[in-house]
Amino acid sequence: MASARQELLRLLASKSFRLGQFKLSSGGTSDYYIDCRTTTLAAKGARLTGQVVLDEIRNRGWKPKAIGGLTMGADPIVVAVSVASGDVDGFLVRKAEKQHGTGRRIEGFQEKGARVGMVGDVCNTGASTVQAIEAAREFGFQVVGVLCLVEREEAGGRPNVEKAAAPAPFVSVFTASDVRQEHLRQTDETSPRMPAAGSGCEICGKPAVVHSPRIRCEGHKN
Repeated sequence: MASARQELLRLLASKSFRLGQFKLSSGGTSDYYIDCRTTTLAAKGARLTGQVVLDEIRNRGWKPKAIGGLTMGADPIVVAVSVASGDVDGFLVRKAEKQHGTGRRIEGFQEKGARVGMVGDVCNTGASTVQAIEAAREFGFQVVGVLCLVEREEAGGRPNVEKAAAPAPFVSVFTASDVRQEHLRQTDETSPRMPAAGSGCEICGKPAVVHSPRIRCEGHKN
């Protein structure tokens, strides 16, 4: 029987990972895109996310009274973990203070000095995660750990998050390479393997140099 972690990876690979040409929020481009919300907002995905992230937090001994993160990528993760735990509250960090009502930037759990964990969906440059950490500390929380569901290693965000989080640790449940590898494995199992002669790379359309198990050009053959 597959573990919850394995099941969550399979869901992320099938529901959240796409190959193609995409423009990123950082301004760069990538041959793949990950939208974790299509998994974390799905019924099964929410259940698995709550279980896997909670297990990670408990195994690392963070013992937070609450978890939170920057809206809106963190929102479904915060709720899923809180529900799965039964005793870990949640809070959300606005991108800016609201201009009406209480004017708060932190919504939900409000106990100053409390131990909290910060969570997020995809870590790229780390800017959103750093923003959430700074807001939580400015409010008065004690940040004991920072976690993201998927880390895009090539985006280089880890050093930025580790610096902002210190002395709290930063961990990722999965890397983008993990999700990509699982996505390709699933595609290999379900796609036909007899390409037409002279076919182009299924990622970028350039002339293919490899036709098995996938149709790839020189730049994408590995």
